[in-house]
Amino acid sequence: MEYGERLARFRQAHVNPFDKAPEQHEGPEAPPAPERQPEPSPEDTEGSERPMDLGLAEDHFSRPVGLLVASDVRQLRQAIEECKRLIPELPEHSERQKDAVVRLIHLRLKLQELQDPSEDEPNLRVVLEHRFYKEKSKSVKQTCDKCSAIIWGLIQTWYTCTGCYYRCHSKCLPLVTKACVRSKVSHQAEYELNICPESGLDSQDYRCAECRAPISLRGVPSEARQCDYTGLYYCSSCHWNDLAVIPARAIHNWDFEPRKVSRCSMRYLALMVSRPVLKLREINPLLFNYVEELVEIRKLRQDILLMKPYFITCKEAMAARLLLQLQERQHFVENDEMYSLQDLIDVEAGRLGCSLTDIHTLFAKHIKLDCERCQAKGFVCELCKEGDVLFPFDSHSSVCADCSAVFHRDCYYDNSTTCPRCARLSLRKQSLFQDPGAEP
Repeated sequence: MEYGERLARFRQAHVNPFDKAPEQHEGPEAPPAPERQPEPSPEDTEGSERPMDLGLAEDHFSRPVGLLVASDVRQLRQAIEECKRLIPELPEHSERQKDAVVRLIHLRLKLQELQDPSEDEPNLRVVLEHRFYKEKSKSVKQTCDKCSAIIWGLIQTWYTCTGCYYRCHSKCLPLVTKACVRSKVSHQAEYELNICPESGLDSQDYRCAECRAPISLRGVPSEARQCDYTGLYYCSSCHWNDLAVIPARAIHNWDFEPRKVSRCSMRYLALMVSRPVLKLREINPLLFNYVEELVEIRKLRQDILLMKPYFITCKEAMAARLLLQLQERQHFVENDEMYSLQDLIDVEAGRLGCSLTDIHTLFAKHIKLDCERCQAKGFVCELCKEGDVLFPFDSHSSVCADCSAVFHRDCYYDNSTTCPRCARLSLRKQSLFQDPGAEP
């Protein structure tokens, strides 16, 4: 049977669900009824370039006046089914078949729009400690973290968690089963420091570690994907083969090659990357012998801690907000032991050493050259009483651990006697103890 004859029989047996029968009006003032196109004959269809019927008509997406929304969904489904049945009958790889596929896609999007209304949706919804806010961006195409389907911002309502940036459709919110990762970061901010602690699929009962869907290494019923951070296995919906630097590999092996992790692990590592929770001296003290850059970073951090008392008592430094040079790494002005994963990544890339050296130079310039108040807080070596004014962060100086006095390094280690300042303080305490009424 020729294509034209099949299409003619198809059009004779079906009616476009969006075409309503014209109502008969009498009288000259009656509104004109919409014209119906005459049924084409087989001769007309043989020379036609584009078949127009049931999802293929030009006016298919225009909603007829007076058609109820409830009937739109039913009739759209009917049109989709008819269009799906028509596509295999069209010539393969023909323009007609491509046009029918495009029309089918638009029909499905129209149906999804009607099934996912955006009106009266709340701006904030709280689900399992997630704080979901309705997104206003319509041009960005995202992927739903729950159903793994594309979020069409133009026609669908979607939400983003402000804590862990979990994205999902409005209709997927009731189906979310994973708690917000930020809550875990707030209550238990620590890394898994064992390298890929695998326990096997049998310990997971051959189910996904997150959604508990059946998984198998053979891919039946679903492919099991291992997370290199937790060592657990996940299904393809919970593991998208995202790449991330593994903290345990970085600390123990100085290995920063990104590896595949689950979606949950990726969010957790992204939120933890800037948190100073790694005490390298306790976890792997030999790392300082292997990585020379870490030794330089530690010395610079110790010098910055010695500069901090100058800045917090200097009005000019406070006005210039010099300490805000390290606002992205606030832990550098608090201690010299804790590191974040981002610190280690920047050390390996050579970025941290350069930036920290520049900040160290800026701080030293303010104390030793620019500010007279800070210069007045320098020290003179009491052992040799010669040379320039000393500061505790100078490379050629040493600091007494008891009284914080500053001396030349050579003078301090060559002199075996007691620190002069410590001796004076000891005599003063003895005199005050013997004569409490005496003035200091």
